[in-house]
Amino acid sequence: MLMGRPTTAITLTTAERAELESLVGKRKLAGDLQRRCEIVLLAADGVMNQEIAKRVGTSAQTVGKWRRRFRAAGLAGLYDEQRPGAPRQHGDDKIEELIALTLEAKPKNATHWSTRSLAKHVGLSHMTVSRIWQAFRLQPHRHETFKLSSDPFFIDKVRDVVGLYLNPPDRALVLCVDEKSQVQALNRTQPLIPMRPHQVERGTHDYERHGTTTLFAALDIASGKVISDCYKRHRADEFLKFLRLIDRQVPKTLDVHLVMDNYATHKTPAVKAWMERHPRFKPHFIPTSSSWLNQVERWFGLLSQRLLKRGVHMSVKELEADLRRYVEGNNTDPKPFVWVKSADEILARIARFCSRLRTEQGL
Repeated sequence: MLMGRPTTAITLTTAERAELESLVGKRKLAGDLQRRCEIVLLAADGVMNQEIAKRVGTSAQTVGKWRRRFRAAGLAGLYDEQRPGAPRQHGDDKIEELIALTLEAKPKNATHWSTRSLAKHVGLSHMTVSRIWQAFRLQPHRHETFKLSSDPFFIDKVRDVVGLYLNPPDRALVLCVDEKSQVQALNRTQPLIPMRPHQVERGTHDYERHGTTTLFAALDIASGKVISDCYKRHRADEFLKFLRLIDRQVPKTLDVHLVMDNYATHKTPAVKAWMERHPRFKPHFIPTSSSWLNQVERWFGLLSQRLLKRGVHMSVKELEADLRRYVEGNNTDPKPFVWVKSADEILARIARFCSRLRTEQGL
């Protein structure tokens, strides 16, 4: 009876398993290292080399190699060994100086360094600066925005709304409601040049305005369908008209849970009185400065990207007709968004961000 080469047994400590699973889950980690971590985890579970090779898309010889490397050197053995090549031209002190300048200083008459301005300042080539920035994942040219909610009931509101998304009540619709105000009917000042081989579509940067409209929309989180209408303004009167439209279109046997922001027109005495007369309508307000929690905002983003950004309309009537066609197309083949984050995961992530922010500001 022929016997294959014996496999190297792998036994993991709790800490080693946790570290390997963490590396496998990191999106920005090099694919080769993720594959090696998967090999070790499967080997520790008793999976044979041939089966591991099939699962991770490699050869049995490669699986055996990383088994042995991990057995000999632990997690460090999974990293690529240093290869021969030209010696480094710049020492750690120079690299440390460059990183410190990038993080802690600013050039004259500018808000951030460029590769060339920093290269000139420290006496290196701009390609060297670029490579060091890439190695440390520094991107001075990029700037992102954030805003933390100051709502005193932030936690309660997050749990309330996310609870609706993950566990919607029986015999009820959950509708995310909002209005996209001041949607402009725009026409470019010169004819559009269509796309053709080797040339993207071109349009003038300036435009003519032909009026505005406000799109009210209610997104059914279960089906992805949208109830909508256009109005000239977005006052409480228009919001009441839209509530009556929802009331007509939703079967009377269903409760209606409305996820809304804290816009003043959603809380006027007239709106509150209407809600009291229609007890099946139950409002749920997202925290202030938390529009990301309202799923209809994502739907508005797709609308802008697919229709409004490059749309050409000679009148508000044309614009509203296009908006209605877009909604009809959406409702013919609806695709609901899938909410996956629990309230605890969201709150934990915000807590980590706040902790890091306080640390960086020395608070």
